[in-house]
Amino acid sequence: MPNTPHFQGTGKTVIVTGGGKGVGYGISEAFLQAGAQVYICGRREPEQLPQANGQKAIFIPVDVRDPEASQTLINTALEHTGRLDVLINNAGGSPPVVAADAPYRLSESIIRLNLIAPLILAQQAHNAMVKNGGGSIINIASVSGARPSPGTAAYGAAKAGLINLSRSLAQEWGPEQVRVNAIIAGLIRTSAAEDHYGGKAGIELIEHSLPMRRMATPEDIANACLFLAADSSAYVSGAALEVYGGGEPPSFLKMAEDALALAQG
Repeated sequence: MPNTPHFQGTGKTVIVTGGGKGVGYGISEAFLQAGAQVYICGRREPEQLPQANGQKAIFIPVDVRDPEASQTLINTALEHTGRLDVLINNAGGSPPVVAADAPYRLSESIIRLNLIAPLILAQQAHNAMVKNGGGSIINIASVSGARPSPGTAAYGAAKAGLINLSRSLAQEWGPEQVRVNAIIAGLIRTSAAEDHYGGKAGIELIEHSLPMRRMATPEDIANACLFLAADSSAYVSGAALEVYGGGEPPSFLKMAEDALALAQG
């Protein structure tokens, strides 16, 4: 009989980095809803913890850029439940910065957060997962890593590296049944989106330009994580799952359309 296509979380332990806000919050709630014990981390405890099915996520204060702190995160989950089944490397981000003016330490910090930290956490999770007979590691990448990323060059380069890292680790760790996948996330509408995209008017303009006329939601990313973590996805490893509603139309198409309208008008 085929495995159910849904993630069955009962008795399973899940870690979501950056799980206290935005996309991470939505991912954490989805895994709680599926019955898993969920651990989240961040530098500051959120005002409200993700919760579902009468269960709350457990928060551990961790800066994922610190390898000793991230090992403490893994150890705490193991001490509580004795196992680690899923790691979701969600923590990341970058302020906008012109590449020519970007301070060295800022670029280094961006790459450490978005690439080095997920690598180290994946190594630490791998060591725990092999004792359970395997597990699933999901790296939240970005469309910025699959196309040019002007204004956030270091971030885009780090996310491109994260996609490649996912594929490389999938091959190295496949014999141990530790699956590694990436999600290439597109534009996502979170509580902070208005500030990032120029307010409601900016969001409306952007969404009108997208094929599905909307940005992704945290739930969209969470559903992709549930799919990748499910036992029924046991042969899905090394994938870079694109969750961006058809992608961003080439800007030259809009420019050509505007030019034609101007010529005809």
